[in-house]
Amino acid sequence: METKKKNRRMTLDQMKDKHIGEIGSEEREKYEFDLRLDVLGEMIKSVRKERHLTQEQLGELIGVQKSQISKLERNAKNVTIETILKVFKALKANIKFSIEMADGDFKIA
Repeated sequence: METKKKNRRMTLDQMKDKHIGEIGSEEREKYEFDLRLDVLGEMIKSVRKERHLTQEQLGELIGVQKSQISKLERNAKNVTIETILKVFKALKANIKFSIEMADGDFKIA
């Protein structure tokens, strides 16, 4: 008798639910927030390169060291919104923030 393997396919959301936590859980919220910040850093790097700027040149435009731009591109967690806005202004790029209230806490969407 031949045994058949079940073809089990999971969506990305189902995998996140299983391995990280369900939507609304503390673990899932932290994961989603960190992911957004990682994407933000990658966006800054991408736009900087499209504008043919080095990290040093971008830093000079906003008054920070090259190392701060490097840190921002790798990890946007420890940066103020003011700095992010300065960066995108220097890059001549628009940025939009969406803030939602959920159970009294702010969430960046």
